[in-house]
Amino acid sequence: MGVARLRTATAFTIVCALGGAVACTPNPDPPSSGELSVLSYNVAGLPQEISTVNPQEHIPLISPLLNEYDLVMTQEDFDWWTPLLDGLDFVHYHERLRAQATHEHRSARHPGPEAVGLDPATRPDLNVGDGLGFLSRTPFTGEDRVPWAGCFGGFDSSDGGAADCLAMKGFAVVELTLANGVTVDAYTLHAEAGSTARDQQLQVDDFEQLADYIEEHSAGQPIILAGDTNLHTDPGSVDAQIWQRFLQRTGLVDSCTAAIGCTRPAEIDKLATRSTDDLTLTPTSHSFPRARFRDAEGVDLSDHPPLVVDIAWSTED
Repeated sequence: MGVARLRTATAFTIVCALGGAVACTPNPDPPSSGELSVLSYNVAGLPQEISTVNPQEHIPLISPLLNEYDLVMTQEDFDWWTPLLDGLDFVHYHERLRAQATHEHRSARHPGPEAVGLDPATRPDLNVGDGLGFLSRTPFTGEDRVPWAGCFGGFDSSDGGAADCLAMKGFAVVELTLANGVTVDAYTLHAEAGSTARDQQLQVDDFEQLADYIEEHSAGQPIILAGDTNLHTDPGSVDAQIWQRFLQRTGLVDSCTAAIGCTRPAEIDKLATRSTDDLTLTPTSHSFPRARFRDAEGVDLSDHPPLVVDIAWSTED
Protein backbone atom coordinates (compact mmCIF):
# COMPACT_ATOMS: atom_id res chain seq x y z
CA MET A 1 0.00 0.00 0.00
CA GLY A 2 3.02 2.31 -0.05
CA VAL A 3 3.39 2.84 -3.80
CA ALA A 4 1.31 4.88 -6.20
CA ARG A 5 -1.76 3.00 -7.34
CA LEU A 6 -3.28 5.30 -9.94
CA ARG A 7 -2.58 3.35 -13.09
CA THR A 8 -3.57 3.55 -16.73
CA ALA A 9 -5.75 0.62 -17.70
CA THR A 10 -3.76 -1.98 -19.66
CA ALA A 11 -6.25 -4.82 -19.89
CA PHE A 12 -7.08 -6.10 -23.35
CA THR A 13 -10.07 -7.90 -24.75
CA ILE A 14 -9.16 -10.80 -27.03
CA VAL A 15 -11.44 -11.03 -30.04
CA CYS A 16 -11.03 -14.17 -32.14
CA ALA A 17 -11.96 -13.53 -35.76
CA LEU A 18 -12.97 -16.13 -38.34
CA GLY A 19 -10.13 -18.16 -39.79
CA GLY A 20 -8.16 -18.18 -36.54
CA ALA A 21 -6.99 -14.57 -36.70
CA VAL A 22 -6.75 -12.85 -33.31
CA ALA A 23 -7.26 -9.13 -32.84
CA CYS A 24 -6.50 -7.39 -29.56
CA THR A 25 -8.70 -4.41 -28.78
CA PRO A 26 -8.04 -2.21 -25.75
CA ASN A 27 -10.85 -1.90 -23.24
CA PRO A 28 -12.66 1.45 -23.25
CA ASP A 29 -10.87 4.07 -21.18
CA PRO A 30 -11.94 4.07 -17.53
CA PRO A 31 -13.92 7.11 -16.39
CA SER A 32 -11.79 10.05 -15.31
CA SER A 33 -14.34 11.39 -12.82
CA GLY A 34 -17.32 10.30 -10.78
CA GLU A 35 -19.23 10.65 -7.53
CA LEU A 36 -19.25 8.58 -4.36
CA SER A 37 -21.86 8.73 -1.61
CA VAL A 38 -20.40 7.75 1.78
CA LEU A 39 -22.21 6.86 4.99
CA SER A 40 -20.32 6.63 8.28
CA TYR A 41 -22.53 5.29 11.05
CA ASN A 42 -22.07 4.08 14.60
CA VAL A 43 -24.96 1.61 14.66
CA ALA A 44 -25.00 1.16 18.46
CA GLY A 45 -24.64 -2.62 18.26
CA LEU A 46 -24.16 -3.23 21.97
CA PRO A 47 -26.09 -6.05 23.63
CA GLN A 48 -29.73 -5.15 24.17
CA GLU A 49 -29.29 -5.93 27.86
CA ILE A 50 -26.86 -3.05 28.41
CA SER A 51 -27.69 -0.73 25.52
CA THR A 52 -29.16 2.72 26.13
CA VAL A 53 -31.09 2.38 22.84
CA ASN A 54 -32.94 -0.48 21.13
CA PRO A 55 -30.58 -2.33 18.75
CA GLN A 56 -32.68 -5.50 18.75
CA GLU A 57 -35.44 -3.70 16.85
CA HIS A 58 -33.44 -0.94 15.21
CA ILE A 59 -30.56 -2.84 13.58
CA PRO A 60 -32.94 -4.57 11.10
CA LEU A 61 -34.49 -1.18 10.29
CA ILE A 62 -31.08 0.27 9.48
CA SER A 63 -30.27 -2.51 7.00
CA PRO A 64 -32.36 -1.41 3.97
CA LEU A 65 -31.41 2.24 4.50
CA LEU A 66 -27.76 1.40 3.74
CA ASN A 67 -28.61 0.80 0.07
CA GLU A 68 -28.77 4.53 -0.59
CA TYR A 69 -24.98 4.80 -0.30
CA ASP A 70 -22.03 3.60 -2.39
CA LEU A 71 -19.69 3.14 0.57
CA VAL A 72 -20.82 2.37 4.12
CA MET A 73 -18.35 2.43 7.01
CA THR A 74 -19.74 1.25 10.32
CA GLN A 75 -18.75 1.29 13.98
CA GLU A 76 -20.15 -0.89 16.82
CA ASP A 77 -20.99 -3.48 14.16
CA PHE A 78 -19.58 -6.32 16.25
CA ASP A 79 -18.79 -9.64 14.59
CA TRP A 80 -16.39 -11.21 17.12
CA TRP A 81 -17.11 -11.95 20.77
CA THR A 82 -16.02 -14.23 23.59
CA PRO A 83 -18.04 -17.30 24.66
CA LEU A 84 -19.25 -15.27 27.63
CA LEU A 85 -21.58 -13.40 25.27
CA ASP A 86 -22.78 -16.33 23.17
CA GLY A 87 -26.15 -16.44 24.89
CA LEU A 88 -27.00 -12.81 24.16
CA ASP A 89 -29.18 -11.85 21.22
CA PHE A 90 -26.68 -9.28 19.98
CA VAL A 91 -24.50 -11.98 18.40
CA HIS A 92 -26.90 -11.82 15.43
CA TYR A 93 -26.79 -8.04 14.95
CA HIS A 94 -23.97 -8.20 12.39
CA GLU A 95 -25.98 -10.46 10.08
CA ARG A 96 -29.20 -8.49 10.62
CA LEU A 97 -27.44 -5.27 9.66
CA ARG A 98 -26.48 -6.80 6.30
CA ALA A 99 -29.62 -8.85 5.69
CA GLN A 100 -31.28 -6.33 3.38
CA ALA A 101 -28.17 -4.54 2.16
CA THR A 102 -27.41 -5.14 -1.52
CA HIS A 103 -23.73 -4.15 -1.58
CA GLU A 104 -21.71 -6.84 -3.31
CA HIS A 105 -18.45 -6.12 -1.50
CA ARG A 106 -18.28 -6.59 2.27
CA SER A 107 -15.51 -6.72 4.84
CA ALA A 108 -14.52 -10.04 6.36
CA ARG A 109 -15.46 -10.99 9.88
CA HIS A 110 -13.01 -9.96 12.58
CA PRO A 111 -10.33 -12.67 12.89
CA GLY A 112 -9.83 -12.35 16.65
CA PRO A 113 -7.23 -10.69 18.89
CA GLU A 114 -4.19 -12.84 18.08
CA ALA A 115 -4.63 -12.30 14.34
CA VAL A 116 -4.41 -8.52 14.77
CA GLY A 117 -1.43 -8.67 17.11
CA LEU A 118 -3.26 -8.33 20.42
CA ASP A 119 -2.38 -10.60 23.34
CA PRO A 120 -5.63 -11.43 25.18
CA ALA A 121 -3.61 -11.98 28.36
CA THR A 122 -2.92 -8.24 28.47
CA ARG A 123 -6.64 -7.42 28.09
CA PRO A 124 -8.57 -9.49 30.66
CA ASP A 125 -11.79 -7.49 30.05
CA LEU A 126 -11.75 -7.98 26.26
CA ASN A 127 -15.08 -9.38 25.03
CA VAL A 128 -15.86 -8.06 21.53
CA GLY A 129 -14.07 -7.13 18.31
CA ASP A 130 -13.44 -3.70 16.86
CA GLY A 131 -16.98 -3.28 15.48
CA LEU A 132 -15.64 -1.83 12.22
CA GLY A 133 -17.17 -2.77 8.88
CA PHE A 134 -17.22 -1.90 5.18
CA LEU A 135 -19.98 -2.31 2.60
CA SER A 136 -19.27 -1.11 -0.93
CA ARG A 137 -20.69 -1.01 -4.45
CA THR A 138 -17.16 -1.21 -5.87
CA PRO A 139 -14.42 -3.73 -5.03
CA PHE A 140 -11.84 -3.35 -2.30
CA THR A 141 -8.77 -5.33 -1.28
CA GLY A 142 -6.02 -5.37 1.32
CA GLU A 143 -8.24 -5.26 4.40
CA ASP A 144 -6.19 -4.53 7.52
CA ARG A 145 -7.35 -4.09 11.13
CA VAL A 146 -5.23 -2.41 13.79
CA PRO A 147 -6.23 -2.20 17.48
CA TRP A 148 -5.21 0.81 19.51
CA ALA A 149 -2.05 0.23 21.51
CA GLY A 150 -3.79 1.16 24.76
CA CYS A 151 -7.22 1.47 26.37
CA PHE A 152 -8.82 2.47 29.65
CA GLY A 153 -12.00 1.26 31.34
CA GLY A 154 -13.33 -2.22 32.04
CA PHE A 155 -16.42 -3.84 33.53
CA ASP A 156 -16.02 -1.92 36.79
CA SER A 157 -17.26 1.58 35.94
CA SER A 158 -15.96 2.96 39.23
CA ASP A 159 -12.67 3.68 37.45
CA GLY A 160 -14.40 6.55 35.63
CA GLY A 161 -13.65 5.11 32.20
CA ALA A 162 -16.07 4.32 29.39
CA ALA A 163 -15.43 0.54 29.25
CA ASP A 164 -13.18 0.91 26.20
CA CYS A 165 -11.11 -2.14 27.11
CA LEU A 166 -14.12 -4.41 26.55
CA ALA A 167 -13.68 -4.02 22.76
CA MET A 168 -10.74 -4.23 20.34
CA LYS A 169 -11.29 -0.63 19.29
CA GLY A 170 -8.98 0.72 16.64
CA PHE A 171 -9.11 1.35 12.90
CA ALA A 172 -9.51 -0.64 9.69
CA VAL A 173 -8.40 0.17 6.15
CA VAL A 174 -9.07 -1.16 2.66
CA GLU A 175 -7.94 -0.22 -0.83
CA LEU A 176 -11.15 0.86 -2.55
CA THR A 177 -11.46 0.83 -6.33
CA LEU A 178 -13.40 3.81 -7.73
CA ALA A 179 -12.85 2.84 -11.37
CA ASN A 180 -10.46 0.70 -13.36
CA GLY A 181 -7.01 1.73 -12.17
CA VAL A 182 -8.32 4.39 -9.76
CA THR A 183 -8.05 3.52 -6.06
CA VAL A 184 -8.23 5.24 -2.69
CA ASP A 185 -7.36 4.09 0.82
CA ALA A 186 -10.55 4.04 2.93
CA TYR A 187 -10.24 4.11 6.73
CA THR A 188 -12.91 3.61 9.38
CA LEU A 189 -12.13 4.17 13.07
CA HIS A 190 -13.53 4.16 16.60
CA ALA A 191 -11.42 6.10 19.09
CA GLU A 192 -11.16 6.04 22.88
CA ALA A 193 -14.21 7.40 24.69
CA GLY A 194 -14.52 8.68 28.25
CA SER A 195 -13.68 11.99 29.87
CA THR A 196 -10.93 11.20 32.37
CA ALA A 197 -7.38 12.47 32.05
CA ARG A 198 -6.32 8.93 31.08
CA ASP A 199 -8.93 8.84 28.31
CA GLN A 200 -7.74 12.20 27.01
CA GLN A 201 -4.14 11.01 26.81
CA LEU A 202 -5.24 7.84 25.04
CA GLN A 203 -7.09 9.93 22.47
CA VAL A 204 -3.83 11.74 21.79
CA ASP A 205 -2.09 8.36 21.50
CA ASP A 206 -4.79 6.94 19.20
CA PHE A 207 -4.49 9.66 16.61
CA GLU A 208 -0.70 9.63 16.76
CA GLN A 209 -0.79 5.86 16.16
CA LEU A 210 -3.17 6.33 13.24
CA ALA A 211 -1.01 9.09 11.76
CA ASP A 212 2.05 6.83 12.06
CA TYR A 213 0.22 4.09 10.16
CA ILE A 214 -0.95 6.47 7.43
CA GLU A 215 2.56 7.82 6.96
CA GLU A 216 3.92 4.28 6.56
CA HIS A 217 1.14 2.53 4.63
CA SER A 218 -0.66 5.29 2.72
CA ALA A 219 2.25 7.54 1.78
CA GLY A 220 1.32 9.51 -1.33
CA GLN A 221 -2.12 7.90 -1.56
CA PRO A 222 -5.57 9.52 -1.67
CA ILE A 223 -7.59 8.82 1.47
CA ILE A 224 -11.17 8.79 2.71
CA LEU A 225 -11.25 8.47 6.51
CA ALA A 226 -14.38 8.40 8.65
CA GLY A 227 -15.73 7.19 11.94
CA ASP A 228 -16.50 7.85 15.56
CA THR A 229 -13.60 10.01 16.72
CA ASN A 230 -15.02 10.66 20.21
CA LEU A 231 -13.54 14.15 19.80
CA HIS A 232 -15.85 17.02 20.71
CA THR A 233 -14.05 19.62 18.63
CA ASP A 234 -15.54 22.81 20.03
CA PRO A 235 -13.25 25.80 19.33
CA GLY A 236 -10.37 25.98 21.79
CA SER A 237 -10.93 22.51 23.25
CA VAL A 238 -8.22 19.91 23.74
CA ASP A 239 -10.19 17.62 21.43
CA ALA A 240 -10.06 20.25 18.69
CA GLN A 241 -6.29 20.48 19.10
CA ILE A 242 -5.94 16.68 18.81
CA TRP A 243 -8.01 16.64 15.61
CA GLN A 244 -6.20 19.60 14.02
CA ARG A 245 -2.77 18.14 14.76
CA PHE A 246 -3.86 14.88 13.17
CA LEU A 247 -5.19 16.62 10.05
CA GLN A 248 -2.07 18.73 9.69
CA ARG A 249 0.27 15.79 10.07
CA THR A 250 -1.57 13.58 7.55
CA GLY A 251 -2.66 16.24 5.05
CA LEU A 252 -6.32 15.31 5.49
CA VAL A 253 -9.09 17.91 5.26
CA ASP A 254 -12.24 17.70 7.40
CA SER A 255 -15.23 17.38 5.07
CA CYS A 256 -17.17 19.79 7.25
CA THR A 257 -14.56 22.41 6.41
CA ALA A 258 -14.42 21.50 2.74
CA ALA A 259 -18.12 21.09 1.94
CA ILE A 260 -20.54 23.97 1.55
CA GLY A 261 -23.29 24.20 4.14
CA CYS A 262 -21.83 22.20 7.04
CA THR A 263 -23.15 23.66 10.29
CA ARG A 264 -22.04 21.07 12.87
CA PRO A 265 -18.22 20.94 12.92
CA ALA A 266 -17.99 19.80 16.55
CA GLU A 267 -19.80 16.47 16.03
CA ILE A 268 -17.70 13.45 17.04
CA ASP A 269 -18.67 11.53 13.89
CA LYS A 270 -16.34 12.89 11.24
CA LEU A 271 -15.08 12.33 7.70
CA ALA A 272 -11.90 13.66 6.14
CA THR A 273 -10.29 13.31 2.72
CA ARG A 274 -6.87 13.69 1.15
CA SER A 275 -6.29 14.32 -2.54
CA THR A 276 -3.09 13.67 -4.50
CA ASP A 277 -1.64 15.00 -7.74
CA ASP A 278 -3.30 12.06 -9.52
CA LEU A 279 -6.70 12.02 -7.81
CA THR A 280 -8.77 14.92 -6.52
CA LEU A 281 -11.41 14.21 -3.87
CA THR A 282 -13.92 17.01 -3.33
CA PRO A 283 -16.63 16.72 -0.66
CA THR A 284 -19.73 18.34 -2.14
CA SER A 285 -22.13 17.84 0.77
CA HIS A 286 -21.94 17.06 4.48
CA SER A 287 -25.08 16.17 6.42
CA PHE A 288 -26.55 14.22 9.32
CA PRO A 289 -29.87 12.91 7.91
CA ARG A 290 -31.32 11.94 11.29
CA ALA A 291 -34.93 12.01 10.13
CA ARG A 292 -34.27 9.24 7.61
CA PHE A 293 -32.82 6.99 10.32
CA ARG A 294 -35.76 6.89 12.73
CA ASP A 295 -38.40 4.30 13.52
CA ALA A 296 -42.16 4.69 13.04
CA GLU A 297 -42.42 6.47 16.39
CA GLY A 298 -39.73 8.98 15.45
CA VAL A 299 -37.04 7.44 17.65
CA ASP A 300 -33.44 7.55 16.38
CA LEU A 301 -32.17 4.15 15.24
CA SER A 302 -28.83 4.75 16.99
CA ASP A 303 -27.41 6.96 19.69
CA HIS A 304 -25.21 8.49 16.96
CA PRO A 305 -26.41 10.46 13.96
CA PRO A 306 -25.64 9.03 10.51
CA LEU A 307 -22.98 11.06 8.70
CA VAL A 308 -23.40 11.29 4.92
CA VAL A 309 -20.82 12.94 2.67
CA ASP A 310 -21.00 13.07 -1.12
CA ILE A 311 -17.57 13.12 -2.74
CA ALA A 312 -16.75 14.11 -6.32
CA TRP A 313 -13.55 12.51 -7.63
CA SER A 314 -11.48 13.30 -10.70
CA THR A 315 -8.21 12.16 -12.23
CA GLU A 316 -8.08 15.17 -14.53
CA ASP A 317 -5.75 18.13 -13.94
